[in-house]
Amino acid sequence: MIDGVLLKGYGGFYYVYAEDRVWECSLRGRFRIKDQEFIPGDRVKILPEQEDKATIESVLTRRNVLSRPTIANVDQAILVFAMTSPKPDLNLLDRLLIQVTDAEIEPIIVFTKLDKYNQDSETAPKEGLEITDVYRNIGYTVFEVSSKTGQGIADIAVRLTNKISVLAGPSGAGKSSLFNALSPGIQLKTGEISNKSKRGRHTTRHVELMVCSGGLVADTPGFSSLFMPEMKRAELADCFPEFAIRRNQCRFNSCLHDKEPNCAIKAALETGEISPIRYDHYLIFLKEVIEAERKY
Repeated sequence: MIDGVLLKGYGGFYYVYAEDRVWECSLRGRFRIKDQEFIPGDRVKILPEQEDKATIESVLTRRNVLSRPTIANVDQAILVFAMTSPKPDLNLLDRLLIQVTDAEIEPIIVFTKLDKYNQDSETAPKEGLEITDVYRNIGYTVFEVSSKTGQGIADIAVRLTNKISVLAGPSGAGKSSLFNALSPGIQLKTGEISNKSKRGRHTTRHVELMVCSGGLVADTPGFSSLFMPEMKRAELADCFPEFAIRRNQCRFNSCLHDKEPNCAIKAALETGEISPIRYDHYLIFLKEVIEAERKY
């Protein structure tokens, strides 16, 4: 038997990447009886039969699972946002950061369309670079790239080798274009931005892993909204690194960094050490977490 990674399931067959090739696999009877669910990213052992045919003999325990998109054993999430056209939705970015942090998956933030941003910035202030600096200063890994010119693409390619990655972010941010730049031999359909709404049209309809830059990457459907993962209100601040390093400096151990006095987070906000946009998002998310707590 050989080890492999499930790329996708389709029409009753499962396609597994193992030993630098793709195998079309069927299931052993015991799996059909158990009605076990198989999802992209599952690490499996397969028994080759003839040519590119094989059977799935066993499935290893999943290290983690994302529910949206549904994929297992993810090493890192490439969070893709355009620097312009459309303007980056930072509320969504912070939601995604919380999702992957909660799942113990490393986030990598990629701002695309650097070439268009530089062109537009000739007559407009460079607000976008200030935004990228905010996340970089917090400690996140941040790249600014242009899929059109290739600037910054090689740096991301190095991060994909021997890992399972997901591309996540809103439609129109350039996920498919980024994938195409990272893997020239495979071309994904890219969507245009609607001139009327300035929002991207969905171009990716299903989830599957594809070989890309020496690793496996899933180009996932665009997101429009995300709920907070199930957590207690006191745990939310741990998903904000710039909050977490200061929380022990608050007067109260139970401080939620909202209306409490002598709060180290609010003090850092006043001195400009914490982004007011990030803090505003924290308060929005805190309200959602508290409301969810009350429901359950």
